[in-house]
Amino acid sequence: MNADLSIFYLVTQASFVVQLVMLILLLASVISWTYIFSKYKEFKQAVSVTDDFEEEFWSGKDLSQLYKKLTGGEFEPEGIEKIFIAGYKEFSRMHGKKGVEPVVQVESAQLAMRIELSRELDRLDERLPFLATVGSTSPYVGLFGTVWGIMNSFRMLGNVKQATMAHVAPGIAEALIATAIGLFAAIPAVIAYNRFATRLDRLTGRYELFIDEFTVFLQRQAHRE
Repeated sequence: MNADLSIFYLVTQASFVVQLVMLILLLASVISWTYIFSKYKEFKQAVSVTDDFEEEFWSGKDLSQLYKKLTGGEFEPEGIEKIFIAGYKEFSRMHGKKGVEPVVQVESAQLAMRIELSRELDRLDERLPFLATVGSTSPYVGLFGTVWGIMNSFRMLGNVKQATMAHVAPGIAEALIATAIGLFAAIPAVIAYNRFATRLDRLTGRYELFIDEFTVFLQRQAHRE
């Protein structure tokens, strides 16, 4: 019996099914980490943009100037900026029409902001379901590889007159590697998903609060003129 129990040897000597399971889990792990880094930057940018915009919005700056700045083409609006642009643009369009009731003006602007909010949340939620899937299924995929490897080990024992630990250990060890890889893929995905889901909920709350506050401002503006 070959006494080499290094991970590399066990992986290369594993059965095709176990190797396929390991490959799937490694690919899932690589893709998960790619998504984790990209979503981390995306959420960090969204929070930063929201902080900067809210500071400028509540600084007392003229909103028409803020709108011109955001739509001037110097940079691409993001997140809460798009929500503001959608609401202000629609309110200005409806406000410029004759005979349109103030309530209709505000409701139209609020609807435009809600639509933009939905688009922004869809963008932020993108790829999170993949992390959730990897986190929930990887341990079971790894367990399947483990069970298959152990089955092969016991099946091979049928051809041996006297079974010893030297006969069983390599097969069980290579099988357990599949479970280890499954956990390696699942744990970061679960942690990242929970963290991003929490950030998404917080951003959603901030976006909705801004819409409500901006709606109140537009109501006063509509009835004033």
